[in-house]
Amino acid sequence: MNKHFRTILQYLIFLGVGVFFAWLSLKNLDKEKTEQIKIAFRNARHWLIVPVFAILFLSHFVRALRWRLLIEPLGYNPSRTNSFFAVMIGYLVNQGVPRLGEVVKCTVLARYEKIPVDKLVGTIILERIIDAITLLFVFGITLVLQPQLYTQILDAFFNTSPADSQEKGISTLLLTIILLGAVVLLVGLWMFLKKKTIHDLASLFKRIWKSVIQGVSAIKHLKKRKQFIFLTFSLWALYLSGGLIGFIAFQETEQYGIKEAFTILSAGSIGMIASPGGIGAYAYLIEKTMQLYGLNYTIALAFGWILWLAQTTVILLGGLISFAALPYYNKNKIREQS
Repeated sequence: MNKHFRTILQYLIFLGVGVFFAWLSLKNLDKEKTEQIKIAFRNARHWLIVPVFAILFLSHFVRALRWRLLIEPLGYNPSRTNSFFAVMIGYLVNQGVPRLGEVVKCTVLARYEKIPVDKLVGTIILERIIDAITLLFVFGITLVLQPQLYTQILDAFFNTSPADSQEKGISTLLLTIILLGAVVLLVGLWMFLKKKTIHDLASLFKRIWKSVIQGVSAIKHLKKRKQFIFLTFSLWALYLSGGLIGFIAFQETEQYGIKEAFTILSAGSIGMIASPGGIGAYAYLIEKTMQLYGLNYTIALAFGWILWLAQTTVILLGGLISFAALPYYNKNKIREQS
């Protein structure tokens, strides 16, 4: 298959997923529900948009600082400003074409800091592995805080309504079997289309496991290991606090706390991966998640979309400003050095 055609097809699939989730989220919206959402927005604490924007910008800056720590062992010391600009531009490009932003991010920093692109790509791969491990920890904390959440998620997303606890247990078991069966079917289809064997599948899992070990080992061998761990913790703490402040913004959600914040952080992270910039998928997953806690459809819908809009606005503004400011900043930098 032609490489360009495959890229376009991949983008259309991701975009299709986003549009599908957006339709799922908005399909039950009528005039009455729309009016309820308008009332909720009018009564919201609008001033909280300032700390939310500040937290989101700060989280991107922390990510840039953490990226620098992975670059420094290679013998390069990029400026904090250029690293931040590159991160924001990468996020901006990802809004349109998933994964392309990572390449652009490396290309931008390579151009202004004279670092080989291939070396930067290696740090991005390592960063994604570490993020995946951290996200697994977030999932784990979420389930430890709320052991019953797995059952609730299955019931909510698959619209099961068992009459009693015994039927609920049977329903959950059945859904689990169906999900596992779907995974096995997809893996089998992948093996058939790609002409892979069981040995190839085992090799793939070994590579994944080796990547996880590589990520953990890389942290152990960093010169500024403690600083890297602190920045990673700070990054996810900022993501978590953004959700907590979001709860305070609406009167209908102000009673929610840390447990619910962990849940929307987990669901939102999946949504951001599922479609370009999380369009549709992020809001839908947040909406369904908040309904687990008894929030009505209209407020859950509004809450999911407002969180997504806040993050998207920060990326659009930050990315565009970074794109414009990057050449200007480096022009002044060259003048100071000459």
